[in-house]
Amino acid sequence: MAIERGKPLDIARRVAERRDRRHADPAEAGGWRRETYQLPRPEARLKAQEWFTRYPKAAYMTEIEFWRELADGTIEFTIRRLPSAD
Repeated sequence: MAIERGKPLDIARRVAERRDRRHADPAEAGGWRRETYQLPRPEARLKAQEWFTRYPKAAYMTEIEFWRELADGTIEFTIRRLPSAD
């Protein structure tokens, strides 16, 4: 059984379409779903708890990927999870 290889232009087009589909939503790049928030400290804590309750670490590998305290005292953080258990 022969493998259909196609012309170089066809192959390039298929690769470009696959890349465009994969990177259409930057929040899903690399398979991770990310959300970034800027909230006062108590609200940031509640938002993180909400995420960990809704998407348990064991099933979704949920984690705070990055956080920092801004000059005005608010917390900016990025939380990520895998969509695997959706």
